[in-house]
Amino acid sequence: MLVDCAAYGGGCRIADVPLDDIDKWVGRADTFIWVGLYEPNDAELDKVQSELALHELAVEDARRAHQRPKLEEYGTSLFVVLRTAQWNETNKVVDWGETHLFIGHDYVVSVRHGESPSYAPVRGRCQSTPHLLRHGTGFVLYAIMDYVVDHYFAVIDGLEDQMEELEEAIFGGEVAEESTQRIYQLKRHLIAVKRAVAPLIEVCNRLVRFDQGLIIDEARPYFRDIYDHVVRINESVDSIRDALGDALEANLSLVSIRQNETMKGLAAWAGIIAVPTMLAGIWGMNFEVMPELKNPYGYPMALTLIFGAAAFLYWRFKKTGWL
Repeated sequence: MLVDCAAYGGGCRIADVPLDDIDKWVGRADTFIWVGLYEPNDAELDKVQSELALHELAVEDARRAHQRPKLEEYGTSLFVVLRTAQWNETNKVVDWGETHLFIGHDYVVSVRHGESPSYAPVRGRCQSTPHLLRHGTGFVLYAIMDYVVDHYFAVIDGLEDQMEELEEAIFGGEVAEESTQRIYQLKRHLIAVKRAVAPLIEVCNRLVRFDQGLIIDEARPYFRDIYDHVVRINESVDSIRDALGDALEANLSLVSIRQNETMKGLAAWAGIIAVPTMLAGIWGMNFEVMPELKNPYGYPMALTLIFGAAAFLYWRFKKTGWL
């Protein structure tokens, strides 16, 4: 559906524009069109494509979504794919979306899919800074990318909180199977974040260093700021991933220690039970001639020996920490 479509000139919003009238504004000096779409149908995309002469390959990508983050050039225009992420505090998961941006000298088209956040705050920010919006469509591209990347910091904070809770659970004696499951769930989230963030390093590099006609020199420092943020997020993902590996090893080590303690306890009780079993087995043999067989104190003496030996072994195992 069409979210918003407006014309901007001189750093200000000058008119709301219907889709059918986009071509009337394209080509005007110091003016550009900003079209916002959310999960548009084929007819809406075809209309925008015909009005702005968008490349068919880029439009095909925007229809299907599920693209990796990238930057492609089609003549004098750019096509940018971004993966959007929001931390769901209720379910402790990452809600994913996708944004496709068509950037030309006189137009910006944003196509959102999935759980992508609204770009109304981005429009508000741009309209509140006309001295920057005068830079044209390059500044709009920066504002959207900055908005998307900033949401990753909340995701990283959420994952770090989950990591801390997981460490407390592991060393607090939580059931090993639950901790292992949580570790692998967190790893899946990290892999998804890594796949979304890592390609942005190359995208920002191209916008900062290479000759992009749509990005004027005054706007390049802003993209350098996004590059710094992306690098920080990427490093944070690597740090959490390393910590998860250490947590998994610690969890497995604790499991082994607990298993060893259990085996030691079982071995100790087996040793304690083995002595009475042996003595009872010896005196339980059906022979007529056996020591103390006719002794009236033989039975009490045998019981005393059995319980005494068992008590002595229990004391020894308890002293050595096996019980």
